[in-house]
Amino acid sequence: MMVCQQSARIIISLSVLLAISLPARAGEWTINGVERVVAISDIHGAYDAMVRTLQSSQVLDEELAWSGGKTHLVIVGDILDRGPNSRDAMDLLMRLENEAVAAGGRVHVLLGNHEVMNLIGDLRYVSELEYAAFATEESTEERERWFKAYLRSRVGGDKPIEERRQAFDEKSPPGFFAHRKAFASEGRYGRWLLSKPIMIVIDGTAFVHGGISPLVGEIGLRGVNETLHDKVAVYVRQVEQLVEAGILLPMDRYRDLPSLLDSYIAAPDASAATVTAVKYLHQSEVYAEQGPFWYRGNASCGELIEVDRLQLSLQAIGARRVVIGHTPTPGRRILERLGGRIFEVDTGMLNSHYDGHGYALVITGDEVSIISESGEHWPAPAAHPRDVGARRSKLDTTTLEALLTQGKVLATGFDTAGQQLVSVGDGENVVNAVFTPRARRNFYPEVAAYRVDLLLHLGMVPVAVKRDLDGVEGSLQFVPVGTIDETKRGEIGGDANCPLAEQWGAMLVFDALIFNEARFATTISYDRSTMNLILAGHTKTFAARKSRPRQLDDVVLDVGVTWKEALSSMTDQLLEEQLGDVLDKRRLRALGARRDALLATA
Repeated sequence: MMVCQQSARIIISLSVLLAISLPARAGEWTINGVERVVAISDIHGAYDAMVRTLQSSQVLDEELAWSGGKTHLVIVGDILDRGPNSRDAMDLLMRLENEAVAAGGRVHVLLGNHEVMNLIGDLRYVSELEYAAFATEESTEERERWFKAYLRSRVGGDKPIEERRQAFDEKSPPGFFAHRKAFASEGRYGRWLLSKPIMIVIDGTAFVHGGISPLVGEIGLRGVNETLHDKVAVYVRQVEQLVEAGILLPMDRYRDLPSLLDSYIAAPDASAATVTAVKYLHQSEVYAEQGPFWYRGNASCGELIEVDRLQLSLQAIGARRVVIGHTPTPGRRILERLGGRIFEVDTGMLNSHYDGHGYALVITGDEVSIISESGEHWPAPAAHPRDVGARRSKLDTTTLEALLTQGKVLATGFDTAGQQLVSVGDGENVVNAVFTPRARRNFYPEVAAYRVDLLLHLGMVPVAVKRDLDGVEGSLQFVPVGTIDETKRGEIGGDANCPLAEQWGAMLVFDALIFNEARFATTISYDRSTMNLILAGHTKTFAARKSRPRQLDDVVLDVGVTWKEALSSMTDQLLEEQLGDVLDKRRLRALGARRDALLATA
């Protein structure tokens, strides 16, 4: 009973801490009447590229002073890590904040996952050059003090002192301890970052680093900027208390903290509550893949999965669209997705790491334009390309279709499953494909599945085209590089950019529509880098039946508003126009009947 009462007191105390950590600042999170907004993201220490981008965007002059007048500059997170000049970037932005206000403008710095990582001590991506920027502020005496603490509590005495010194220096390179002081809750950069919001809304446009997940819709703007934000702030302060008490060391890895603290849970002293609070906060949703710092669904989930969820979350925070960073864009240009509901602005500014370039999104009234660090202008963002499966040569869909249709067959062979593999090239690009002979007259199921995917905007079926091979009529379907099938998914672990449950739900609706009787683990593949679904193996589909395939009879299918809009757009006339050369009339009629049955789904 005493343990339960103590736990209850700890949770109550933690709730009080969260409630009083930061005052409500709702007026700063929703801003209206802004003439011009400039947004950049994911600087990652690329100070020079950031400066050039801000100068091209006319918010910074040649003397590095604010020149944006009433413009609102939004930094959509991730100033830190990977690159060498994070500190310079922060110092410039800190100065520009005051200069912008004096001119009638604003600088809004939003927390990204890398800011939070530096605050909480998750230092996986801090470069040695970033630590080196603090080296002159770190004394020899301080390093020796922490080395002695490290010897006492973290390493055994059986190793030679040289080995222990080397291990210590690897964990805490020159400048490490000064860096940790600067990012402490009362340090120069820690105090500044902890004063920053996670999300803001300017004239109906939301800005957030990772994305707007369903969690954002559940807790709203205040929940994001108070509840989640305060959990970060309290965590930072509680860990600092444990370091002061000698229970933790500054160089302890963030991911090791729960195991390091396990032995202190039952300690009968004042630190017990703090230990429990840190362990509780370590598992907070603020650090989860579905939180606003890490969520990638806005950039990776298909329209049929994401639009309905996004729309609900946007309504909950009073916005109609969102600007996100975090996920580098294909082609490293600013892109738009889902009918202009999403703008992606992570263009890999740090050239050495992402092979990117600095770009700014400029919003002036109803107009959205792009400007690069070199001064080039575009009147609007390009649309996010359909990119089912990785391609070494980064071919767009139209070019890939043409290559499969007209390219030269370079080699053929068979894999262990008996599929005929074909290598196709055009003198510049080479891709691999699977050849499937035509099953019956006017029936090309792989091509039909691909075209239905296009009509729905599902984004899961690789490009497939009609193609004769050595006089045999059939189809060629692109084989993406770097994939694993469902049988191997558990071996690599990791999370999917788009939640797997939602991807599988969309797959089941698609299979009901095309009457897929044979969805096996080997016909479900994933892009290794994103874990996005790739669906192939559609030879047993499009039966002339109006029902679902037997294995889906009792499955509850999630047919939301966007699904129904997509299905409704597939009129009988459109199906005939787009699929008449790959499906016979009986199969087309059955497809239309299954469409209607899905539309009738409650």
